[in-house]
Amino acid sequence: MDKFENFKIQVAIIVAAELVALLALYVADFDGVWILPMVVLVVFNLLIFTWIITKYERDKKQRYVDISRILGHDAKDALVFGEIGIITYDDEYMVTWINDFLEHRIDIVGNKVTSWIADIAALLNGEVETITAQSDGYIYEIIRKENAKVLYVKDITEYALLRKQYEQDGIVAGLLQLDNYMEYQQYEDESRMATINTKLRQPLIDWAGRYGMFIRRLRSDRYLVFMNESIYEQVQKDRFDLLNIVRKNAEEIDVNITLSMSFARGTDDFQQLDTMINDLMELAQSRGGDQVAVKRYGQDVKYYGGGSEAREKRSKVRVRVMSQAIREAMMETERIFISGHANMDFDCMGSALAVSRLSQAQGKKTYIISKSGGIEPQLMEAFYGYEEKLSLRHNFISDEEASTMIGENDLLFVVDHHSPQQSGAPKTLAAAQRIIIIDHHRRSENIINNSLLVYVEPSASSTCELVTEFLPYQNKRVDISEEEATLMYVGILVDTNRFKMRTGSRTFEVAARLKSLGVDPIAAENMLKEDFDDFEAKTAILNFAKPYQDGVVIAAVDEAIKCNRTLMSQAADLLLTIKGVEASFVLAKIDDRTIAISARSKGVINVQLIMERMNGGGHFSAAALQRSDTSVAAVLEELKATITEYLKENKEDTNSESNIAK
Repeated sequence: MDKFENFKIQVAIIVAAELVALLALYVADFDGVWILPMVVLVVFNLLIFTWIITKYERDKKQRYVDISRILGHDAKDALVFGEIGIITYDDEYMVTWINDFLEHRIDIVGNKVTSWIADIAALLNGEVETITAQSDGYIYEIIRKENAKVLYVKDITEYALLRKQYEQDGIVAGLLQLDNYMEYQQYEDESRMATINTKLRQPLIDWAGRYGMFIRRLRSDRYLVFMNESIYEQVQKDRFDLLNIVRKNAEEIDVNITLSMSFARGTDDFQQLDTMINDLMELAQSRGGDQVAVKRYGQDVKYYGGGSEAREKRSKVRVRVMSQAIREAMMETERIFISGHANMDFDCMGSALAVSRLSQAQGKKTYIISKSGGIEPQLMEAFYGYEEKLSLRHNFISDEEASTMIGENDLLFVVDHHSPQQSGAPKTLAAAQRIIIIDHHRRSENIINNSLLVYVEPSASSTCELVTEFLPYQNKRVDISEEEATLMYVGILVDTNRFKMRTGSRTFEVAARLKSLGVDPIAAENMLKEDFDDFEAKTAILNFAKPYQDGVVIAAVDEAIKCNRTLMSQAADLLLTIKGVEASFVLAKIDDRTIAISARSKGVINVQLIMERMNGGGHFSAAALQRSDTSVAAVLEELKATITEYLKENKEDTNSESNIAK
């Protein structure tokens, strides 16, 4: 209650007491000796109290909290003209006065200031410098005057509404592309193409019309769309259901066509939007298609969809063209350097050896950067067995050596990765001016910049598969030894989990070619055998496995046990052999500061999307993550939350497909 109201009550009690005393004296003293003095006292007190109350009421608006005392007389007039509200309060945060602007809107004098807007508490506590709040249809921006018990209130309703309208009318540009459509158009007859157009192209027009978008066909498989932010928000809320429509219709007519979409927003520069949507489309397709890539100007790319494994989309014509382009780039350079990712594995080393032989076939001096960045234990053991023969055919150097040697006319091949953070030769990468990327992982936004050629094919099982396909299209014979062919074959074995996952017809064609080059299957199997200590360590990891939900199993290894990434990935693969398990995640400490995750999937759950949301990455059915300065428990909680969110979205997409079917 207001202190002034308390004072009024106290005055009323005193006056009532005096009147009772006067009545008592009147009854007790019949002579009336004390009556007159008491009457005078009561009247005097009433006059004094009345004067005090009147004076206080007047000073409430003029003397005690007069705005001119706070800001000056001229400022007061300016604030009235500018419709700025003023609120003053006491030590107990009771409102003592509000100016004319607020008086006809709110009635809070004598009440706690937070009774009007609860968020003001954060302002009073110094947690924030300003707040924006809504009350009775008005939107206010409120700040507190420093070193004074005064709040300034600005009505920003019109500005906020205009800003909201501006944001809703913001331009969003998009591209829709039917993946593999051109291949069907080239080989199918007219009646078949008419069915494809009806089932797959017409839904794009209908979908755009449903939301009120502008849509124009750029070519037979690509459409340009424009919309505002309000429409885009609805499209996003519906989880880009056009992906499900196209996927379902393609299955009905038995064609291998999916949809890729890209949307750019956050700027009214049309040239910038054009650049963004084309780059985003390349990202979406290089990640396997059947997904959406969205970017707001100045922010990171977000991906939606990607619920199906990447299918074989590269044609032999594309392989031949890429092989010739690489050969021409080799011919224009003086020396060639080859870099893999940190902790090289069989696929990385096998593809590096293959590129080295391609380069040497063109008569170029070639160097493989493998003496720094690390090598996985199984590869190291196998490499030592072949070291003498391989050293006669290849030059192995360190990152330090390569970075001092490489010049502006030299060429750097980056194999089995495309992110600079994953490089096993960061110094050489920074010094290189001509770079070619060959990789089979789904492309991330963080790709090595200014590359001469980028060959990223997520539909391939491995980088060894991609490089082996180049061999028939070279103008000179490429000499691949039995040892090199065997290491390349093991690279495919490891990345496909012995041809169980991520395999296509091209994978087996490449395996057959490598066999003709002298692959030793027995030696390959021996390379993948584990010793008893590794078997025991893997068993220890599996002891921590627990089912989570919807076919997901998580093994969070105690921090007292340190693991290596190879064993973690093998344990994750082994967990997939359990009936009913669709995806597996192994968390463990790999050194004193680093927690790692190995994720595997049978092809239903996209573990890459899950890892990307945690700032990791990889492939649809094989992904990974590393975190520094954290704990297994903390990463486990984040992983569970991310999996739950992914599964929830996946169910929503499934329900959407069911509704489409109905």
